[in-house]
Amino acid sequence: MSIRGRSYSSIPLDGILVPYNNVFIFGSRFMAEMPYKIVVGLEVHVQLLTKTKLFCGCLNKFGQAPNTATCPVCLGLPGALPVMNRKAFDLSLKAALALNCQIASHPGLEPGFTKWDRKNYYYPDLPKNFQTSQYDLPFSHDGHLDINVNPEPKKAYTAKRIGIIRAHLEEDAGKNIHDESGRGGDTRVDLNRTGTPLLEIVSHPDMNSPEEAMAYLDELRLLLKELGISDCEMQEGSLRCDANVNIHVPNAEEKKGYAATPLVEIKNLNSFRGVGKSIAYEAERQYEAYQKDPKGFRIDKFLKTTAGWDDARGKTEVQRHKEEAADYRYFPEPDLVPVIVSQEQIQSIRDSMGELPQAQRKRLETQYGLGMDAAEVLTAKGRKMVAYFEDVAAIIGDGKAAANRISDLVYPALTERNEEIGQFPIVAAQYAEFIKKTATLNKQDRVDLFKYILEHESTLETAMEKTGIKPVTFDEATLRAAVVKAIADSPKIVADYKGGKKQAAQSLVGAVMKANKGAPNDVVRKLIEEELAKV
Repeated sequence: MSIRGRSYSSIPLDGILVPYNNVFIFGSRFMAEMPYKIVVGLEVHVQLLTKTKLFCGCLNKFGQAPNTATCPVCLGLPGALPVMNRKAFDLSLKAALALNCQIASHPGLEPGFTKWDRKNYYYPDLPKNFQTSQYDLPFSHDGHLDINVNPEPKKAYTAKRIGIIRAHLEEDAGKNIHDESGRGGDTRVDLNRTGTPLLEIVSHPDMNSPEEAMAYLDELRLLLKELGISDCEMQEGSLRCDANVNIHVPNAEEKKGYAATPLVEIKNLNSFRGVGKSIAYEAERQYEAYQKDPKGFRIDKFLKTTAGWDDARGKTEVQRHKEEAADYRYFPEPDLVPVIVSQEQIQSIRDSMGELPQAQRKRLETQYGLGMDAAEVLTAKGRKMVAYFEDVAAIIGDGKAAANRISDLVYPALTERNEEIGQFPIVAAQYAEFIKKTATLNKQDRVDLFKYILEHESTLETAMEKTGIKPVTFDEATLRAAVVKAIADSPKIVADYKGGKKQAAQSLVGAVMKANKGAPNDVVRKLIEEELAKV
């Protein structure tokens, strides 16, 4: 999509941290201040989780035999008329509200008014020779998504707001399957995807590094998956991304203080890392081109260019000059009536959304005292995992201990068994009891017991009997006295801890554990936290 009045850009990956124009940039090749600023805008296409396609009753499911999910409507046969999928529109509306978008607020028109348009172009996987999309009156616009751009995102949160120009609904095209053997074989066309509901989310060019682009995609994917809008499987094509990239090179002779290079839209990005690598490469390529022709290599002297990303070779390759809106000959879709979104519909969908990831992370930190990293990981694993954690935390009365034990045992088990938490045989109440009854054991003993329970579908008592692993009894009063003594003997460690160096408490844990062989690590940590709070 061509957005006038704004320019886009990019940067490199993996290396040292360098500030430029208040932007932190990573890149092993950037050992000094960057000589340019990268500007990036993303166009994200998301397939919606509906049972059927956008304008017909064909099944919307990945992996079907080629050209078996088609009908006269999605094939564009004469006389076939489309009927809008209400579920697809509702899912799109939910996504727009989660992205803080305005809903069809167009000057001079009734609030909530939106319409469909035909986008005309010829391509082998587009049998109608036009795509039903939205042009000048999209159903949502002017939103934003906040991302964390802190150089150490697991330790601190620095918000950056990425503007959303628009999110509109359209139908997907089919898929061309090219012969990549180099022998000049035929290209095959699979039209199963034709007519699939597709949400296009277009950002402002507000990102200034590959890392920011990937953080945006991570946050967007989490949001859409949590709300049940899309499964966001890039390998299946249900989330696709194009990156609009250019750079701003400082130039005192320019009114704006910089020269902007021509805009390049990078396509064929099938992984988040591919997005980052392509942005890094393209920024460097543009800077080299600018150095060769600083007067001529400018955004106002070139048409927008489309480039493909060759991941194997690690480079972009120019494909064609991008069409402008006029080249698509947009006009209102005559076979579909406009849609008017009511305030009641908006409120109903807003009420159904529940807690969004950003709010959830903050609540987990404040309500349960979790660190940023723990809250981030928990939220990323989905609402059912968060519910499991909260049930465990409520039973044992300790949010941090619940999060630590789930991280130690449940996460690895889910990965190994290839299960979601809803399929896990140990429910929250059982796991809470496991935590309580194994509190005095060391980590390896807990791991061995848990493994036995899962492999043999046994109770904890049976697992203890069969493995010979038994809880060790410790006198809490004795341990507390040892903790008080360790704190009294370590004024510098206490001062560091009170000064914000929370990791300093680890030295106290080590000292107490050394003096009390076999003492449960969790209990010692808890007692140290309690006693330090009194100092």
